[in-house]
Amino acid sequence: MGDGSIGRALEVDVSLAPEVPRVDFRALFEREAAFVLRSLRRLGVLEKDLEDLVHEVFLSVYQKLGTYDPARPIRPWLFAFAFRAASHYRRRARRETDLEGVAEPPCPRAAADDVLERDAKRRLLLDALDHLDLDRRAVFIMHELDDVPCPEIARVLSIPLGTVYSRLRLAREDLESTVRRLKAQRGWS
Repeated sequence: MGDGSIGRALEVDVSLAPEVPRVDFRALFEREAAFVLRSLRRLGVLEKDLEDLVHEVFLSVYQKLGTYDPARPIRPWLFAFAFRAASHYRRRARRETDLEGVAEPPCPRAAADDVLERDAKRRLLLDALDHLDLDRRAVFIMHELDDVPCPEIARVLSIPLGTVYSRLRLAREDLESTVRRLKAQRGWS
């Protein structure tokens, strides 16, 4: 994202709906693109596909910008777009190929031990999240990682509040057991 290619491509896409003020959308994009990217990554989108999916999310956001209620927080609304994009992405990926056992090529990392340890823990969490059902995963990410209150999650995902609490509880249980299993597989104490 640092190369500015998303912003350049966005300039072309912004002209699609002239009724939405360009400056507001651009400010929204610049302020929230990193959040959308993080959300997509947490929802299981591979690094190589993140930039394209961020584009897709913001195209959808742009088309629906007129439906946004400014009295509500923006991030849960954006997360709903990211969730739907990640869901479609995962469905496409399952049709195209069996992703189990396919690892992304390793990125060059700094040699410092603390950076490697932090990266290993981050990878462990992302791997554990990959094992969660997408519906549970979305609720967990919104509540535990993005601090979205459960009633807001229910509203954004259009599910009953009880379902949010149930998915959150099950996601925590699943995540805890998956982390234990992955640690044991990796020989961590």
